[in-house]
Amino acid sequence: MSEAYAVREAYAVREAVGEGDLEACFAVRREVFVEEQGVPRELEYDTYDSTAVHVLAVRADGVPLGTGRLLHGADAAGKTGADASVGSLGRLAVTGAARGLGVGAALVRAIEDAARERGLTAVDLHAQTQALGFYERLGYVAYGGEFPDAGIPHRAMRRPL
Repeated sequence: MSEAYAVREAYAVREAVGEGDLEACFAVRREVFVEEQGVPRELEYDTYDSTAVHVLAVRADGVPLGTGRLLHGADAAGKTGADASVGSLGRLAVTGAARGLGVGAALVRAIEDAARERGLTAVDLHAQTQALGFYERLGYVAYGGEFPDAGIPHRAMRRPL
């Protein structure tokens, strides 16, 4: 068995439950967005964090590897063109040590599953332009022009479920 395969099998992705899981999600986001990418802390955390569905990838020993969140209903309206049947995937982050292991794709699929469970028919996201290829491989299609978010170029993307 290759080492990459062994590592890939050694993590689980689940919806975050409780304060401990939420703190793990925030720790990953702090590492990736605030420390690595220089996003101001006050922009990274917002009121949607209290109502979003958060997903968390954790190693078998409990070390957090990645996170993402799903906004739905009124919270997603401003990001999806006010279409109540569309959720908004955001804050997808994978720690540097876990990149290339399939964690990001597993998190996206978990968010899509959470969207389906809530009766949504599509998922939108605002992708950093350097990540467009990643999302395209997962079936997302870009629309509209490029725009800045926290000083980083982004494009809107959507995938029907």
